[in-house]
Amino acid sequence: MIRFEQVGKRYPDGTTAVDGLSFEVSEGELVTLVGPSGCGKTTTMMMVNRLIEPTSGRILVNGEDIASVDPVQLRRRIGYVIQQVGLFPHRTVLDNTATVPSLVGWKRAKARARAAELLDLVGLDPKTYGSRYPEQLSGGQRQRVGVARALAADPPVLLMDEPFGAVDPVVREQLQDEFLRMQATVRKTVLLVTHDIEEAVRLGDRIAVYGQGRIEQYDTPGAVLGKPATPYVASFVGADRGLKRLSVTAIEPEDLEQPPVARVDEQAQSAAERLRVEGARWAVVLDEQGELQGWVKADELTAGGTVGELAHRMNAWVPVGAPLKQAFGVMLQHDAGWVAVLDGARFLGVLTPAKLHEALRRSVDADVLGVPRGQVDFDSVADA
Repeated sequence: MIRFEQVGKRYPDGTTAVDGLSFEVSEGELVTLVGPSGCGKTTTMMMVNRLIEPTSGRILVNGEDIASVDPVQLRRRIGYVIQQVGLFPHRTVLDNTATVPSLVGWKRAKARARAAELLDLVGLDPKTYGSRYPEQLSGGQRQRVGVARALAADPPVLLMDEPFGAVDPVVREQLQDEFLRMQATVRKTVLLVTHDIEEAVRLGDRIAVYGQGRIEQYDTPGAVLGKPATPYVASFVGADRGLKRLSVTAIEPEDLEQPPVARVDEQAQSAAERLRVEGARWAVVLDEQGELQGWVKADELTAGGTVGELAHRMNAWVPVGAPLKQAFGVMLQHDAGWVAVLDGARFLGVLTPAKLHEALRRSVDADVLGVPRGQVDFDSVADA
């Protein structure tokens, strides 16, 4: 969808902002451009909509050289979100959102209907917020309106320059979550500029790590964190890149242990004898459908009755596919030695600290070998 071919930008004073950039962004892919201030990442993004003109090379969008396209028409076909949002203070939220459709000739009713649809998509009820003015919104709400406005004319490409940088960390994480949810629905081709490696890792399908005017590594978040291409990249992503990688490594069924199980309607003394033979000190409690009902200590089962009557509530659990970071956080929050992993309500197994570490090591090795995690022999990982 977006292709850079030996693109450079040199200013009259001799300053080189970017030099020889060549990379491609696939349709529906979210690519984060990350690096220190002055490295050229914002210049790269602004050349896509010709707010900055390259001095060498060419940029193609959907196979078309943008140098041959009228800049105004080009910008109306590309969504643009900036940190300061840039809403018109004298226009309502609904009219702000409908700006680009109106500019490209949509009828007012159609433009406003599209605006209402997009406000709903970003989590702002148009009936509640549509008639308000920007000054009546919080910073996070204004940022949501900015995203909605950028999407209103249904552009195939979305450019985002530090879009969540002007809000507090809690709201920022909420906006990131909302944007990921929205991107899963609309699947735009996105270039997102950030200086925050954690944001780049969390949001990006791929990451371009910038040095000075050049891309030092262009790869998936897992590969960038697991195998930095250069000492510069390793330094930039930080010595704690293993911890960062927890946020991009999903829990898979193969990562789980299968603990002892007791059924909710099983007689407690019978379950106690069985667990004694197995040498188990506790068991998860499931119903007939395999859904998690809690857990129980083996020595508590001697009291009689059914297992279900003695079961404890299970608070330490995560859904399958959640990042390892979430599981680690739940372990710490509940001071638990393991977390249950569920598919809906159905119990799949437990993730222990040892299994979490194993999953992380498998993930790193899988990226290095270019194979799925399930094909990695853990013996080779453990010996690495």
